[in-house]
Amino acid sequence: MTGSEKADEVTGDVAGAEGPDLIVAYLEMLSAERGAAANTLAAYRRDLDHYLAALSASGRDPLDTDAGEVRAYLADLETQGLKASSAARRLSCIRGFHKFLYAEGLAETDPSAPVGGPRRGRTLPKVLSVTEVDDLLRTARERAVATPAEETPGERRRAVRMLCLLETLYATGLRVSELVALPRAAATTKQRYLVVKGKGGRERLVPLTDLARAAMREHLTHLTGDGPFLFPSDSESGHLTRQAFARDLKIAAAAAGIREDRVSPHVLRHAFASHLLQNGADLRIVQELLGHADISTTQIYTHVLDERLKSMVRDLHPLMDDPAESGTAPA
Repeated sequence: MTGSEKADEVTGDVAGAEGPDLIVAYLEMLSAERGAAANTLAAYRRDLDHYLAALSASGRDPLDTDAGEVRAYLADLETQGLKASSAARRLSCIRGFHKFLYAEGLAETDPSAPVGGPRRGRTLPKVLSVTEVDDLLRTARERAVATPAEETPGERRRAVRMLCLLETLYATGLRVSELVALPRAAATTKQRYLVVKGKGGRERLVPLTDLARAAMREHLTHLTGDGPFLFPSDSESGHLTRQAFARDLKIAAAAAGIREDRVSPHVLRHAFASHLLQNGADLRIVQELLGHADISTTQIYTHVLDERLKSMVRDLHPLMDDPAESGTAPA
């Protein structure tokens, strides 16, 4: 099928209508020069039909419109409840269309060039509830204790290792790359914290819970040899790979009754941060614990603060009491 035929398939008979004719020309270019698929052309046709109809309703010609009209169209999309991602895709289509008209000499300017895209809200991280993390840890402890060492020593070691990984990760919020590469000395430290070197070589302190320290010591008793890593492996790096941990973690999640697609090492790091904030931790402290260079990265977790902050203002703000109810209403 030629580029023209593919474009005709999704545009239909557009003779005699300038706007649709322009769409046909643009779609033919996309098909012939960029190999756009029929589905893509159909989606572009729908978007451009909607856009040109809006211009027509405002009495504007696509060959003689301005940036203000494009911005007004995008603003109208927002009032219609279109998601930012969909509006951004619509703007991309409009930009391509106007750029084509300008390049072909059909329009004197490209009105979409100065128009900024809609702000996209950052995707909230997946987070397990405190109850779900409790279930995950409880199941891991049961599996570590219940596996008979004399019958299946390999399974016993893996169960103890998984418990150690989970307790340490949830206690510290380490990045998975930092966790799997922990030195063996981490299990024998007398301190109640670890010194971790993160991104950019920056060092930070992360606290250790008693449960994490106990899990480390138990895991250490099942290690053989004297290698440098707490989680040794036959991998090229010499330690457990992040992929192997993620795979085993999904097995542990399934055993705890949690859907596998909801769990990953990074999800537990998110849980560490979110649960701290839910319980009153300062955002700056959480930033330090996570090793974020910029607090704006940590602010993705502020969604968990909404209700706590609202209740704090309601309960502690000196002017939140209703004067009429408190008997102090002015005469």
